[in-house]
Amino acid sequence: MPTHAEQKHLPYTPEQMFDLVADVEKYNEFLPWCLGCRVTSHEGNIIEADLIIGYKMFREKFKSRVILDRPHEIRVDYLDGPLKSLSNKWQFIRNPDNTCTIDFYVDFEFKNPMLQGVVIMFFDKVVSRMVAAFEKRADDLYSVSR
Repeated sequence: MPTHAEQKHLPYTPEQMFDLVADVEKYNEFLPWCLGCRVTSHEGNIIEADLIIGYKMFREKFKSRVILDRPHEIRVDYLDGPLKSLSNKWQFIRNPDNTCTIDFYVDFEFKNPMLQGVVIMFFDKVVSRMVAAFEKRADDLYSVSR
């Protein structure tokens, strides 16, 4: 399974970053390759959502459960779609100056070995671009220089 782990220090609070990542219905506004997102259930701190990802002729729908522990952690559990497995976790660590260090982890495996092989070739680039999209979204929403 491809795995990506990354830590990043950002000038925003853990609450701001948590709220940005937890707002899954807005992913299609800024996340590369996200064509749509629909929350199908929201009970307490658990969200179930369908996410449609696409690139050129490739288009897949993923169903996941998002477990929110504000402002500390967001965990994503895979429920249904083209994957064999998915593990995704965001941790939001408060720094002494009230900024945030994000600890991001993802690994997954497609059911289709051919698709898995293609994804492995571009995995780090794709995930890095997605993390950068969250960072840019934070800049757009929270930057004091706007």
